[in-house]
Amino acid sequence: MSGSDSETPVPRKRIAIFIVAYNAVTTLTKVLDRIPQSVRERVAEIYVFDDSSKDDTYLVGVGYKAVHQLYNLNIYRNPQNLGYGGNQKKGYEYAIRAGYDIVVLLHGDGQYAPECLEDLIGPVERGEADAVFGSRMMYRGAARKGGMPFYKWLGNRILTAFENRMLGMNLTEFHSGYRVYSTRALAQIPFVENSDDFHFDTDIIIQFHQHNLRIVERPIPTYYGDEICYVNGVKYAFNVMRSVFQYRFQRAGFKQYSKFATKRTYPAKSSTHSSHRKIAATVRGRDLKILDVGCAAGNVADLLTNPDTDIVGIDIEDVPGRSGKITRFLKQNIEEEFEPAALGQFDYVLLADILEHIRNPREVLLKCRGVLKPGGSIIVCVPNVAHWSVRLGLFFGRFSYALRGILDATHVHFYTKATISSLLAETGFRITRFDATPVPLPDLVPEWSGSILIRLIHNLGHQASRLWKSLFAYQFVISAVPDGKARGG
Repeated sequence: MSGSDSETPVPRKRIAIFIVAYNAVTTLTKVLDRIPQSVRERVAEIYVFDDSSKDDTYLVGVGYKAVHQLYNLNIYRNPQNLGYGGNQKKGYEYAIRAGYDIVVLLHGDGQYAPECLEDLIGPVERGEADAVFGSRMMYRGAARKGGMPFYKWLGNRILTAFENRMLGMNLTEFHSGYRVYSTRALAQIPFVENSDDFHFDTDIIIQFHQHNLRIVERPIPTYYGDEICYVNGVKYAFNVMRSVFQYRFQRAGFKQYSKFATKRTYPAKSSTHSSHRKIAATVRGRDLKILDVGCAAGNVADLLTNPDTDIVGIDIEDVPGRSGKITRFLKQNIEEEFEPAALGQFDYVLLADILEHIRNPREVLLKCRGVLKPGGSIIVCVPNVAHWSVRLGLFFGRFSYALRGILDATHVHFYTKATISSLLAETGFRITRFDATPVPLPDLVPEWSGSILIRLIHNLGHQASRLWKSLFAYQFVISAVPDGKARGG
């Protein structure tokens, strides 16, 4: 038997073509006619979702199927208009339920060339991409030669440049509706939470980027005929920018949006003046033994440069890819089974971004106090709930939780300069250093971290946080040593 005969054949992908249609009575049959015969014969289904058109689009589609006797063509009519985005949601859910591997989005108005289907399907079919977008902008001047009005061309280029900059992407066009998706990739993202309007296409790009799904572009011809355009350009541009800012606000931890919801992560704060940098700068000496409580991925440990240092990390989750500087890791629920005394004595105990997450901070501090060597220090980092941004929100009656930041939804305690100072005093600590950090802008917008404006704002925030900690500090970084006995019960 030859080598080729022994190879397991690769199963063919089940492909569906999904046509969105609205008032497409004059164009739908032309679009169906232009689907290459080779594609028509191998796709499992071509299905048209007529979005409650005011004309006879649905009847034209049904008639086309009967005349051409196409077994794999099905026409459906939405009882109510769902909107461009709403129609897509229904179509993608249909493809996922039907068990298709690939779904092609084609427009019933003829704006996108069905002749390009083979080229667009290829990368997804071969497993090289999770989505393929047809781009009218890949070849210089092609869009204008194809009849794209100058104002649309200019708006497209400006919005695309803005989106690339804000999202850290490099697409030639964000606004083409000619797309091919892996249904496996679609099932990984909450596309049902997206807009029902035309900026659904922007929302889904952001979701693919956010979930590290692979996007490939292929050039397509531009065609503008006498079809009616239902897009309000000004409204569309506003909504696109709003979606981008929503993603950035969520990423910065200012607010949550269900369409951009992901598993909670706590990234490293490695920029100048950040809390992790300040903690690392406070740890001095060599041959140290350090207990990192709530170590996560070891972001603080990564910044420590102290020679011959032994770091014991404790956290409720065993994070893949944890820093190699953590020499020993213990998986513990700090609220329930935290017994540091069994681990020995430590030069430093680090409590970075943890006291606000636990219901018994006083008990944890007392246990940490008991494991410090003579001359040892505890370093605590907590967010400042009296930051000006929270005060401003309260003034307008808002107290909105977010995925991270000062109003992280998992915070069960909130601290001000006075309350964290009192808590440390009550648990028998004397504060030796009380530092503050500004909002970590370079970490929130890493694509712009090198810009002069971001550096200037960040440095001004640093100076303000030092001068007026209770108002401008984003986080407090506090060093303290045992001093007498704890007070209270």
